[in-house]
Amino acid sequence: MQYPDGYIKIKDRSKDIIISGGENISSIEVEDVLYRHPAVMAAAVVARPDPKWGETPCAFVELKQGATATVEEIVVHCKRHLAGFKVPRAVVFGELPKTSTGKIQKFELRRQAGSLSAIDV
Repeated sequence: MQYPDGYIKIKDRSKDIIISGGENISSIEVEDVLYRHPAVMAAAVVARPDPKWGETPCAFVELKQGATATVEEIVVHCKRHLAGFKVPRAVVFGELPKTSTGKIQKFELRRQAGSLSAIDV
């Protein structure tokens, strides 16, 4: 949220801030855009290690029953609503790991993200 005095308040946990090439990226902001895609049921964004940028956003996406989407469609959707450096460099489809109360287990996604390859966006 940006205030009239020019200050910005980040509403995210520090471990959920992705630092890519010196830029701070809020996982919540990227997730919000992903949830606006009509095929997306659930989404989570975590940092993926990157040799050039330090970290890049990695999106994990669970699609609605019967819905389809490609990596390219998700990336194009994100490019329409986010600055280029915030667009996920990796998109993984599948059921998201959740706790018994339904909370997405980001720690498990961070583990998975560490072994993924990037896509060229």
